[in-house]
This record gives sequence, C-alpha cells and structure tokens, in this order.
Amino acid sequence: MARNKPLKARDIMTAGAKCVGQHESLLDAAKMMRELHVGALPICGDDDRLQGLVTDRDIVVQCVADGVDPASVEAGSLGGELHWIDADAPATDALSSMEQHQIKRLPVIDVQNGHRLVGMISEANLAQNLSDKQIAEFATRVYAGAH
Repeated sequence: MARNKPLKARDIMTAGAKCVGQHESLLDAAKMMRELHVGALPICGDDDRLQGLVTDRDIVVQCVADGVDPASVEAGSLGGELHWIDADAPATDALSSMEQHQIKRLPVIDVQNGHRLVGMISEANLAQNLSDKQIAEFATRVYAGAH
C-alpha cells in the first residue's frame, strides 16, 4: 500500500515513553529500565519537561564502575547533551539527527501541544519504517564512530 504523505517522527516512534525524574536515583532509573525492558530513559524535570536521557551504560560506566552507590546519585546528574525531534518533523530528519550525533535513541517532543515528551525513536523503529538503504547508511555512520 502506497503512502501519500511522508512519514513523520510521530509515525515511527514508540509512544508513551516513561520518564525518570531528575531527582530520582540512578537505582530507581535502573529498576524502571528493567521493568520496562528498555536500555534508556528520558529524564524529566519537576516541570515534566525533558531534561536529558540516561542509559544503562551511563549508569554502569559513570557510576557503578567508579564504586559509587547508584542509590546516592540523581538521574539528572547524568543527562549529558540533549537531542530530540519535533513529533511533526519528517522521519528522515530523525534518521539524520541520529546519524549526525551518533545516537541510537531520540526523544520525540510534541512542540505544538505544550512541548511534552510523547515518545522515543530507537534503532528498531528505524528498521521497521525506513528503507534498507537508509538503515545501512545509518548503521555505517553511527557504528563507524562508536567506541
């Protein structure tokens, strides 16, 4: 079936992303990841707005490997540089942003409705919705620079 309109970020995202609060601990974040079967969580501030993203790798490398108790560290302390996409942006923009920044997950924000987090785009979302050529280019660009 042919699509008349280009795909938007909201068309390929996984809706209903759950946030860990910026003041919640990394232990809480890890438990949420386990319960949700995800490897990353958006970090939301007290205003319920996106503040960052924490991954399971962040918790291990930046906390546990240094002998720090994850229950004593706030999730907001690991936010790092934040990249996101407007829900109404073309899906190809999500692909471009993920390639450019060499990231594997991208929060989706509904700018028109209160600038709220509405979902996440992951590699799996890309694989299910974009062409084989686009996926191959993504993998080359993102993983070629990965350490």
